[in-house]
Amino acid sequence: MSNFRSIDRETGFLFPPSIDDWLPEKHLARFVVEVIDGLDLSAMIRSYRGSGSASYHPALLLGLLVYGYAEGGVFEPEAGACDL
Repeated sequence: MSNFRSIDRETGFLFPPSIDDWLPEKHLARFVVEVIDGLDLSAMIRSYRGSGSASYHPALLLGLLVYGYAEGGVFEPEAGACDL
């Protein structure tokens, strides 16, 4: 049994009331979710140790990473954060 937080993309919000009202039908985020949902992430899920509090599901985290890169996001540590 995994200790992942559940993904519920159908949850309504105050603003916007639904993700469907917020994102256009052809939005990149919808495409990324569709692609990630089609991937076999079983190896990632099996390798999860499950210690500590509930974690976010690898599909959610991978989707955020892919979407960020697709939008031109740069993920790098703060300058000097890794000084040895």
